[in-house]
Amino acid sequence: MAALIWLVLGVLLVAAEILSGDFVLVMLGVAALGAAGVSALGVGEVLAAVAFGVAALGLIAGARPALKRRLTAGHELTSGVQALVGGPAIVVSTVDAHGGRVRIGGEVWSARSLDHTVLEPGAEVTVVEISGATAVVMSGS
Repeated sequence: MAALIWLVLGVLLVAAEILSGDFVLVMLGVAALGAAGVSALGVGEVLAAVAFGVAALGLIAGARPALKRRLTAGHELTSGVQALVGGPAIVVSTVDAHGGRVRIGGEVWSARSLDHTVLEPGAEVTVVEISGATAVVMSGS
């Protein structure tokens, strides 16, 4: 009977992971499934609970961080002004080493040229850096 309870608990925790997505519930679910296996061997509820605790601790402390690193590698999100770096812009008023204006998306930004070239209105440029409220741009896309 205890093995059935561990089994149901494990399946419910693994299923609940779909809602959380943080890899904690799935680790607890796998630990509960392991405890179900231990309990099914007839060693008693105390040893099944110990097996659950050891497996849960090992999975959360060991497997979870490695799994999260592997699944999120290369998917770092950029936000705010850093999301603009590397993107295109259109010169609105002549941009040189001292100033000018560009349109990034729907917004007009003050800008300056990275390589001190003069960029004429209508030219497509690439945002290389955001320095304060100024977009540092260079010609080309």
